[in-house]
Amino acid sequence: MTPRPPLAPAPPLAVVAARIDEVWRRVRASGRDPATVRLVAVTKGFDVSAVTAALAAGVTDIGENYAAELLGKAASLETAAGDPDVGRSPRWHFLGAVQRRRVRDLAPVVGCWQTLARAVEGEAIAARAPGARVLVEVDTSGMPGRNGCPPAAVAQLVGTLQGLDLDVGGLMLVAPPGSPEVAREAFRTTARLAADLGLEELSMGMTQDLEVALEEGATMVRLGRALFGPRPGVVAGLEWAHGNDIDNGPRPGSSPGS
Repeated sequence: MTPRPPLAPAPPLAVVAARIDEVWRRVRASGRDPATVRLVAVTKGFDVSAVTAALAAGVTDIGENYAAELLGKAASLETAAGDPDVGRSPRWHFLGAVQRRRVRDLAPVVGCWQTLARAVEGEAIAARAPGARVLVEVDTSGMPGRNGCPPAAVAQLVGTLQGLDLDVGGLMLVAPPGSPEVAREAFRTTARLAADLGLEELSMGMTQDLEVALEEGATMVRLGRALFGPRPGVVAGLEWAHGNDIDNGPRPGSSPGS
């Protein structure tokens, strides 16, 4: 197994704040009211300074792909709770594929599970965190190795999760590889599914396809590179050996996480 690169420090707060301002400019330029869009800052690959920078700049929704990173950063924030530079508490979004053996550890911390693709994952979460907020991840590509539920099975999975008394808020999508325009049809398919099911939340859109996702109705965008720069271990748009980044360009198979 290739070891993960060490976590890197975030850019200075002033840089992160300016990049967040630029994201909101892009949102407005796409014809959307920023009040209708939730920004999830994806801190994967960066140390806890990325979380504190985002919080200080007013972004409280924080996304992580890996359980160990999320739990480590959450613990660091608890230790620093009295630090005035930390201030707000984050709402943690888990963006990695759900592993049932890690649900016990994550359940007390995670505020939104974005990547449910199977009923057994929902059962594990419901047992540890009744009423938890979850999203169903949609896979429109059918590519091997990608997490997600096929569009034709989404309605059944949503019903099953609702039957477990989970709070199914909406759908999430990692766009297929290619240009932002290639992603547009996947975004439209996901938006139609959500509308048909009466679900309001649409988590879709990252740095490279942000505008297209917003045009197709995204209510939540997951941005890492746009806020913190390239992640450690990312070379020419490819992640380290176990890569499941959601925000660094084309990838043959990934789970939702940036």
